[in-house]
Amino acid sequence: MNTNVTNLFDHPRYWAECYGPAPFLPMSRAEMDKLGWDSCDIIIVCGDAYVDHPSFGMAVIGRFLESQGFRVGIIAQPDWKSAEPFKALGKPNLFFGVSAGNMDSMINRYTADLRLRSDDAYTPGGIGGKRPDRCVTVYSQRCKEAYKDVPIVLGGIEASLRRIAQYDYWSNEVRRSVLIDATADILLYGNAERAIADIAHALAQGKKIHELTDLRGTAVVRKAPPAGWTEIDSTRIDWPGHIDKLPNPYEYQHDTKSVVDAAQVDTNNSQVGLRQLDPDKMDAQIAALNASNELTTIGCPAQGETSAKALEPDAEQAIRIIPMPLQNRSDLADDDKVYVRLPAFEKVRNDPILYAHASRVLHQEANPYNARPLIQKHGNREIWINPPPIPLATDELDGVFDLPYARVPHPSYGNQKIPAYDMIKTSVNIMRGCFGGCTFCSITEHEGRIIQSRSQESILKEIEDIREKVPGFTGHISDLGGPTANMYRLTCKDMPTLSKCRRLSCVYPTICKNLITDHKHTTALYRAARKLKGVNRISIASGLRYDLAVQDPEYVKELVTHHVGGYLKIAPEHTEEGPLAQMMKPKMSSYYEFKKMFDKFSKEAGKKQYLIPYFIAAHPGTKDEDMVNMALWLKKNNFEVDQVQTFYPSPMSLATAMYVSERNPLKKLTYKSGKITIPRGLEQRRLQKALLRYHDPAGWPMIREALVKMRKGHLIGSAASALIPAEDPKANNRNTKPASRNPSPNARAQASINTRTKNVAATTVKKPAAKAFGDKFESARKFNNLLNAKGAGTGKPKASQPQKPKR
Repeated sequence: MNTNVTNLFDHPRYWAECYGPAPFLPMSRAEMDKLGWDSCDIIIVCGDAYVDHPSFGMAVIGRFLESQGFRVGIIAQPDWKSAEPFKALGKPNLFFGVSAGNMDSMINRYTADLRLRSDDAYTPGGIGGKRPDRCVTVYSQRCKEAYKDVPIVLGGIEASLRRIAQYDYWSNEVRRSVLIDATADILLYGNAERAIADIAHALAQGKKIHELTDLRGTAVVRKAPPAGWTEIDSTRIDWPGHIDKLPNPYEYQHDTKSVVDAAQVDTNNSQVGLRQLDPDKMDAQIAALNASNELTTIGCPAQGETSAKALEPDAEQAIRIIPMPLQNRSDLADDDKVYVRLPAFEKVRNDPILYAHASRVLHQEANPYNARPLIQKHGNREIWINPPPIPLATDELDGVFDLPYARVPHPSYGNQKIPAYDMIKTSVNIMRGCFGGCTFCSITEHEGRIIQSRSQESILKEIEDIREKVPGFTGHISDLGGPTANMYRLTCKDMPTLSKCRRLSCVYPTICKNLITDHKHTTALYRAARKLKGVNRISIASGLRYDLAVQDPEYVKELVTHHVGGYLKIAPEHTEEGPLAQMMKPKMSSYYEFKKMFDKFSKEAGKKQYLIPYFIAAHPGTKDEDMVNMALWLKKNNFEVDQVQTFYPSPMSLATAMYVSERNPLKKLTYKSGKITIPRGLEQRRLQKALLRYHDPAGWPMIREALVKMRKGHLIGSAASALIPAEDPKANNRNTKPASRNPSPNARAQASINTRTKNVAATTVKKPAAKAFGDKFESARKFNNLLNAKGAGTGKPKASQPQKPKR
């Protein structure tokens, strides 16, 4: 597809620009009247409270559309039990924009153990339950109910990660694309400024929403693939397999002299196909096939063509089908009109290996400069996913962040605290994207692998805005970062290399030789920011990729000397090579190299500073023995971690494909592919989490039992090499542990940081979780309904259940 784009701010402004920017985007008719508006052109419906800050998606999109000349209103956290709250601002002239907010609504509402969370960081007062489950679907349906003829545009993280058929952890099933379930008109994935501008201006010019089928970063529903395109058929795993008779394709054959010996024509001359290759010899066979000069195209008898008639290469055809192994044959297709067919929803729903295969294909089509459209059948409809959006240039990203944000919550919330805002109100996002490729993370699927960086001038201007606009600013900038703090302005050395690359990560298994790893721009930014008037401290709170950091000792020195307030959080995630390989994370040797630098520069600065590592339990590929080894490592290094994470199968991540299929989609998949360990049962997940918190007496009984089963009883007792103490039959309270009078520096650091910070997203109501996963899995909704019906749980009054949304 075309990679040429219009600059974000070069679109002709809509006529309503004469109203100018609003102090806040209106949330009521009274505010609209005050602004002199008779209607809104666009209304954004969102699951978060409205905070006019560039860290909140609704504010970014709303202010950006306002800069294009449109009148934009906000309906934040509406009561979804009827359509009336969705009529609060009247009928929008162009479309409804629907988003769940900054988090997927299911992850926002439920823990990794499927317990109901009691709070919501994006709600005034931190109160939970102010948005429905599957927020995008419910809001979209209510918008249709309110004004059935108004187009619905889906966006945000929830829509982005559910654009194709995806595994849903909460119901333990593969669900359809949210575009179908939500009955919406178009879906935007990733950072959506380019697509939303194109849609808004096209509709303002009188085009219909169903005409907008080829915008990058969008997904639409089609009845059939577009005419004149070539299809790369990737619906099977052990390709090339038998190609079924299709109503209207052209297919390829080669004669019996080829190495595959695959040409087959039935007695009615109505079918041409390729026989199954031996998956163990596939690479050699395909290489031999590609080297053959005997491959010819023939007409499809079903279309009235004779098998002897060859296709004219330049003739317009309806559809041409190429088996996946032949996709790199440049002579077979026009690169500008090629799409890849994923296995159908009905197939991936019932075949976990096909699900993993589809996930692998999707992740290989993530580079906007070489990605091809994807298509996936859902019943009699097709979900068409256009290639990712072209990344924003520096001046475009600056323009987005330089918009007139008030930088505070909407006045209608009064003095109510919004926890997420309090956490980020003095932080600055300096870039977008992440090329780390961690399999458990969804940032790459949403923002992409190409780093989009702001200019230093724009970042410094935002710091000055914080100084002037944020009430109670003390001079402390809480973060200069993004998805990864030290990827600012790191990119590929040249565009031709970047445009061809399909690597899932630029830093795994090793750092790519074409990646620029010089942190000089980040170092210069830190130094300039510290010189600003009124700024007395700058922290770096975003995650740090330490295998990159060690490539530039000057950066590490700058960071450690000036921007670590005693503790620096990093995320090795595990200590054992098996789980680390499934996560696509660096080996512990990189951690030790970074720690050596960290300790050296801390000593030179005359500071006592400590690293606080983060780890994951129950990640695919993690055996109980791996967790025991990690627990021993933690004890040896005097770490007693309290903020721990249990793996959460988020939609569309590669680790989720591992969880579903028990296979590794990082490698080529066949039905003979070996299985990997999946900590799926609730008891095993609890055990692995308990091993991470080996110091907590509550987990000792479970750990003792597991260690005995693993024949590791020597790790129980009072010896220095033991992990946990032996059970004392005389103790009155076996779940008590005397506090250490002289805790280690790392233990003190952890205790301090746990006291001063709160992981809002991990706070839960202590209700029983569903009893088991897999075959005995109960959906979170059914399980909590059951608890309420029986009066189980915390003993609190039964929570009212939201009404089922109308279709």
